[in-house]
Amino acid sequence: MKIVVEAKIVWARKGKKIARKVRCTSGRRKGRVVSAASSCSKKVDIKKRMQFKRTKARMRGRIIMKTKRTKKFNPLSKRVTRLNKRRR
Repeated sequence: MKIVVEAKIVWARKGKKIARKVRCTSGRRKGRVVSAASSCSKKVDIKKRMQFKRTKARMRGRIIMKTKRTKKFNPLSKRVTRLNKRRR
């Protein structure tokens, strides 16, 4: 059995640097940005997924505010946005 993995290359922040990553277009992690295309078909840890869902629901407002501020003022985030727009 051969597993076919389709993925698009995108740019993302990795600490204080910009890294080339992959957006999964198929597999269990469809739509997610991961570091390697091979992890698109990896098994998902259900416990971690449920815990993160609960945390996201609890911190929704705080996450939105922080994300908006980061994308507006952080020069690295602006550069990542520009690079990904160019790829589209």
